[in-house]
Amino acid sequence: MTASRLALSGLFRRLLACLFLFAAGFAAAEAPSQKAQAPGYYRLMLGQFEVTALYDGAIALDEKKFKNISSRDMQRLLARQFLQGPAIQTAVNGYLVNTGAKLILIDAGAAKLFGPSLGHIVDNLQAAGYRPEQVDVVLITHLHGDHVNGLVSSDGQRVFANAEIWSAKADNDFWLSEEVAAMAPAEAQGFFKMARDAAAPYLAAGKWKTFASDQELLPGVNSIDTCGHTPGHASYLIASGEQRLLVLGDVVHNHAVQFARPEVAFEFDTDPRQAVATRKRVFTYAAKEKLLVAGMHLPFPGIGHVRKEEKGFAWVPAEFAPLPAP
Repeated sequence: MTASRLALSGLFRRLLACLFLFAAGFAAAEAPSQKAQAPGYYRLMLGQFEVTALYDGAIALDEKKFKNISSRDMQRLLARQFLQGPAIQTAVNGYLVNTGAKLILIDAGAAKLFGPSLGHIVDNLQAAGYRPEQVDVVLITHLHGDHVNGLVSSDGQRVFANAEIWSAKADNDFWLSEEVAAMAPAEAQGFFKMARDAAAPYLAAGKWKTFASDQELLPGVNSIDTCGHTPGHASYLIASGEQRLLVLGDVVHNHAVQFARPEVAFEFDTDPRQAVATRKRVFTYAAKEKLLVAGMHLPFPGIGHVRKEEKGFAWVPAEFAPLPAP
């Protein structure tokens, strides 16, 4: 091959390489990154009931808020789950139960009072095919702001205009009491105010109800006394046919730590000793009965099982699964 032909051949190869690079860049420009997550809902059937997990968002908790554990042990447990402190991401979840007769929401999320990363319950409820005005009953596990702020809009109106709100009497007697609030330390005053603000429009409309512990509230829905985190903290046992789901509320705040070490308390426990005793009792019950459980602060969708280990317990998240064909 002559020198001129070799030169032309080399030039041709370089031109082809440039064209390929140009085409690759053009293709990338045609499919820009979306930078948006899928809507935060997950649906399953529990017997004849439809259960939809709703994601309110995530917030970072400082590892120092967990008590009765050394920093070294805390880091070891987090590392087992490929996590690290000092800020630990914690989900905030709610659960929608359609019994066929009633549409029941368990907890309403945080709204935007804890920052922009939370407050998506209503958005995800709508993405799941429902509207806030369709909700008949909102069951509250307890009256902390990340569970009740979502009951009201930014201008103090009822978000769930047609719903009754049901809360345990012991929690009402504590968090809605101005006398109890007056005796609380200054740093706790905000918790009381958020509870009163969330309840106010429903109380005014006659839509706020209370119940005693451990009773049937609706067909297939029973309250379970799980006090400790708050004075009237309630969990809910949902049953349809042979299938059962225990909605734990704040019995657990971190899956990496409190299953393995249920004696670890949380800074915002009203009665830490009782909260620990309740967690051990509930975990033992859930593991023995092989219950499906759901937790407001477990990684979304927060649904799975509790397994008894030689020491402590383990969290076993449910696998993603399609719904059965109609």
